[in-house]
Amino acid sequence: MNPQPNQFSRWKYIIIITSVLLSLIYTLPNFYGEAPALQIMSIKSGDKIDTSVLKSIEKALKNSNININKLIIEDIGIKLKLKSVEDQLKAKKLIQDVIGDSYVVALNLLPNSPNWLTNIGALPMHLGLDLRGGVHFLMQLDMAKAKDSSVDNLLITIRKELQNEKIPYFGSRKTDDSLHIKFKNELDREKAKDVFMSLGSGREIKVKRITKKTLAYEFTETNSDNEFMLSVKPNAYTNEDTQTLAIKQNLETLNNRINELGVAEPVIQQQGADRIVVQLPGVQDTAKAKEIIGRTAMLEMRMVEDNPELFDLAIAGKVPTGLELFNDRNGQPVLLRKRVVLTGERIIDAGPSVDSQTKRSVVSITLDSVGANIFKEVTRNNVGKRIALILIEKKETEVVTAPVIKSEIGGGRVQITGMDNAQEATDIALLLRAGSLATPMEIVEERTVGPSMGKDNIDRGVKSTIWGFMAIIVMMAVYYMGFGLVSVIALSVNLIFLVALLSIIQATLTLPGIAAIALTLGMAIDANVLINERIRDEIRNGNTPQASISIGYEKAWGTLLDSNMTTMIAGLALFVFGSGPIKGFAVVLILGILTSMYSAIWVSRGIVNYIYGNRRTIDKLSIGEIFKVNNN
Repeated sequence: MNPQPNQFSRWKYIIIITSVLLSLIYTLPNFYGEAPALQIMSIKSGDKIDTSVLKSIEKALKNSNININKLIIEDIGIKLKLKSVEDQLKAKKLIQDVIGDSYVVALNLLPNSPNWLTNIGALPMHLGLDLRGGVHFLMQLDMAKAKDSSVDNLLITIRKELQNEKIPYFGSRKTDDSLHIKFKNELDREKAKDVFMSLGSGREIKVKRITKKTLAYEFTETNSDNEFMLSVKPNAYTNEDTQTLAIKQNLETLNNRINELGVAEPVIQQQGADRIVVQLPGVQDTAKAKEIIGRTAMLEMRMVEDNPELFDLAIAGKVPTGLELFNDRNGQPVLLRKRVVLTGERIIDAGPSVDSQTKRSVVSITLDSVGANIFKEVTRNNVGKRIALILIEKKETEVVTAPVIKSEIGGGRVQITGMDNAQEATDIALLLRAGSLATPMEIVEERTVGPSMGKDNIDRGVKSTIWGFMAIIVMMAVYYMGFGLVSVIALSVNLIFLVALLSIIQATLTLPGIAAIALTLGMAIDANVLINERIRDEIRNGNTPQASISIGYEKAWGTLLDSNMTTMIAGLALFVFGSGPIKGFAVVLILGILTSMYSAIWVSRGIVNYIYGNRRTIDKLSIGEIFKVNNN
């Protein structure tokens, strides 16, 4: 038998020391805490904050005796780190009054980590709502706009059905929640009546992407010759009214948008009949989150009215019936028809790109089959005319572009030009890709959420972990003596590894996560107990101390692997099938199993080998008993 079986190669010690040092570095940011801050961005995507605006902010804060601890200037915004929460709240109101509604001013928390740590990517863990808090939004749906959108969708569908049945109609108009469709003669009206009755009796019309159900309506003949009036009413076949459908689509869209932002463990739920609560735990970029979530990004396509006489009337303030006047991105007026040709609901994908000819940023969108057919028909019937793409954000309607239709466009691929920069193209593509809101929403309440269980619970969670750790130290030192202290060192290193990993992956730590850390410590010390008992057994069996150490670690390895693999399977099941705090618990548990095995097998073995590996003769081991070798 090799008299010196307990020696590590130099490269193993290098790996252990390097991993410990790196873990210490990436754990450090969690001890510096966070400072209250404000984040300021332009409402218009991609716009930078003007120098004059920054000077106005600094002057206003100086006049109010509010000191800025640190000013961070970014590409599309600025961050102000302040001394206290009182200064933060006071500064927010002051800055908003100074710069107006053209900018987003959001509450934030910024880490106090030194720059050298931040520069190497060492960032603190995100904390959940129950530990650190986060951003809370209460959003109110504009149901009047939802109803109006439903009528627009129904009008598009009715026109399509009449065209499919080849029934000519003289004209159509919308008044409030009703549609008026007039026919040239009584025969066409009777044919249309049969179509309306068929649609109203439950035939599916795909006017809503999320339901694919008919928006039921009732129709009556008016006093006008050959005219029908259709009034939108709740869907009698699904018992879901327009408001319920709007809530459902907006919840789906918000989920998609927040997933695009990469926010961990968000809370998105309905509150009351027409409100949605959004809570973003541990979020760092609150201004960006508020901008993306709060924007409606409703895309519509309408035909441009190029009649110069009608345009002059609109400019004079007498906008003709059926037309609306908007401005394009250069501030020039554009007269549009009210009829919506296509909406953003037909978009199935969107992404930023660069126009091969102009080299300018554009947004490429892909329409679904229904939208592609509608767009193909519109472009075929309006060659030589202009079609406008308008974006509705925060109750502001802007004509993004109004190109001339040169030929029929099929295939469902459309480009939106007129982007100011690549950042704006990226943001608009994100919003359109995540889905269109069924109706605009206004943020009626915004606040930072304090720990839901209070600071007292945070202290108790941390203290319980510390007291448990201290109890383990005392027990191991008394029961296993020198080997017990080695186990305690390995356990401490394991805790550092775990916190470092959670910080590197930017995990969101919640109270269940703290519970998982405490559980991991218990499992990690259990591994060391198993190793120490194996070594004791080998000494009792008459093996030499050197052989006992080597065989003890080797035999313990198989048992440790089996026991930890079963726990790992349970953790993976929690991660796959769980959600929210359960998934957070699972993440910490799985990482804790990996770090505990590494610290128990490599770190503790490395320390023991360093102490005993170079000794040729060992009379006794400091493992709780003094064992003498007696082979008689």
